[in-house]
Amino acid sequence: MTSISGKTDIDWAAFADQLAPVEVITEPVLIKKRSRDFFWYSPILNAELKRCFGDLVARPKTAEEMAHTIAVAFAHDAPIALRGGGTGNYGQSVPMDGGLIIDTTEMNKVLEVGDGYVKAQAGALMADINTALEASGQEMAMFPSTQDIATVGGFVAGGSAGIGSIANGALRDPGNIVSLTAMSVKETPKARVFEGADALHIHHAWGLNGVITDVTLRTVPKRDWVGCIATFETYEAAYAAGLALAEATDIARKLLTTVDARICTYFPKLEGHIRPEKHLLVSMIPIGDRDAFAALIKATGGHVDLMLTEAEREAAGLPHVYDFSYNHTTLQVLKADRSATYQQIGCPIPPDPKAIAALRPKIGDDVWMHHEFARVGGEIVTFDLPIIWFTTPERLAEINATYEANGFAVYDAHTWNVESGGLKADYNHLAWKKRMDPKGLLNAAKSRFWADVAHLDADTIQSLTQTETET
Repeated sequence: MTSISGKTDIDWAAFADQLAPVEVITEPVLIKKRSRDFFWYSPILNAELKRCFGDLVARPKTAEEMAHTIAVAFAHDAPIALRGGGTGNYGQSVPMDGGLIIDTTEMNKVLEVGDGYVKAQAGALMADINTALEASGQEMAMFPSTQDIATVGGFVAGGSAGIGSIANGALRDPGNIVSLTAMSVKETPKARVFEGADALHIHHAWGLNGVITDVTLRTVPKRDWVGCIATFETYEAAYAAGLALAEATDIARKLLTTVDARICTYFPKLEGHIRPEKHLLVSMIPIGDRDAFAALIKATGGHVDLMLTEAEREAAGLPHVYDFSYNHTTLQVLKADRSATYQQIGCPIPPDPKAIAALRPKIGDDVWMHHEFARVGGEIVTFDLPIIWFTTPERLAEINATYEANGFAVYDAHTWNVESGGLKADYNHLAWKKRMDPKGLLNAAKSRFWADVAHLDADTIQSLTQTETET
C-alpha cells in the first residue's frame, strides 16, 4: 500500500494490520475526502491545502482503541491529524505532512449528564448532546451553527463561540469548559485531565498538543426559545437595535446577529417571510419576552417580520434562525456563488453603531457586513464576519488594512497556522505540545514556531513566553 500523500515512506498496509482491531479506511477516495474540512471557504486556503492528503484513516471506538492507535503511530513516527465532523474553516484537520488521520466520530457517547454539566466523548455530535440533555431540562450553554455535524471535541479544539455566547460568553470564559481529557502521543499514551483554566492549554490548539478523548461542558436550564427576525432601513439602525437588545435587562437572548441587506438575497428560504432589501436583526428570545422584544424593535425603528416558536417554525417549513448566523451565513452565500469568502474582524469595545456606519463606505462595495454579538469576559462585544467578494490576495490585504487602520482587529481566516487565530499567539501551547507530543507528530506543520523550538524542553519553551512578555 503506497503513500497517497507522497510524503511518507511507511508501509501503510503493515501499519493498518498493526492497528487491528481498530477500524481503518484504506480506499484512497475516502481517505482524500477525510483529508478535507471547510477550508474551501477561503480561496487562498483552498489553493494551498486542496492537495494535502493523509495515507490512512483510523476510527477508534473507545479510549483503549485510541491509545492503541496512537501507540502504533508513535512507533512508526507517523504524522497524525485529528478529525471530528470536519466543519473547521482553517484546515485544522488537514494532514499537512500526510500520515494517519484519526477520525473521532465513532467515539460518540454521552457519558454523563449532571446538574449544570454534560460529559461526552470527543466524537459526540453537538446536536445529539443537546438532545440527550432535554430529559434533564438542560441545554448546552453554547453550540456552533453546524451542530448537526460538528463534534464536541472539534468544537473545543477549534471553536471559540457560538449560539448562546451572547448569554453565556465564549468557550474560554471561566466555567464553560469544565474539564477535558487529552491523551499524550508517546510509546505508552497516557490520559491527562485538564480542569478549569488548565483546559485552555488544549482549547483552540487545533489538536496539536494532545488527543482530546472526552469533554465536560457547562449546561444551562432549557428555555422555550422563539426565533425572531426584524428588519431595518439602515445597517446602522439594525446594529444599534442589536446593541440595545444586548443591553436590555428585561429580555434574555441566546442569539443576536445583524446581517447586511445584500446578503439576504442569498436567503431564498426567507423570501416572502421578510421585507425585501432590508437589513436584518436575527435573535432567539424566551417565549415570555416576545412583547418586550416587539416593543424594543418598534422603539429602535425596526419591524418584526418573524417571531416563531419551534412548533410554528416547523409548521411553516422554515430553517432555524441560527442558519442565518455565524458562518452559516457565509455558507448560504457560498451555496450560490463560490467567488465569495469571508473574514473575521474584532470590533471596538464598547460597540459603537456610529463607528460601524463610518466604516461602511471605507471598506468598499465588495465587503458586506455581518455582525455577531457576544459576551466575552463579561463585556458585550461584536465581531464582523463579512461576506467578501474575492478578487485577489492583494485586494483582501487592502480590506484587512482598512479595517485595522480604523481600529478593527483582523483575525485572519485565510491562514492555516494556529498562531494567527488570536488565541495561541505565544509559546505556551507549544510547551504543552512538547509535554504531550514530544516527537511533534500531531500536525506540527500547523504551527509557525514549532520547528524553531522542537529541540528545546518544555520548560525552556514555556520560558520563551515569559521572555517575550517582559520584552
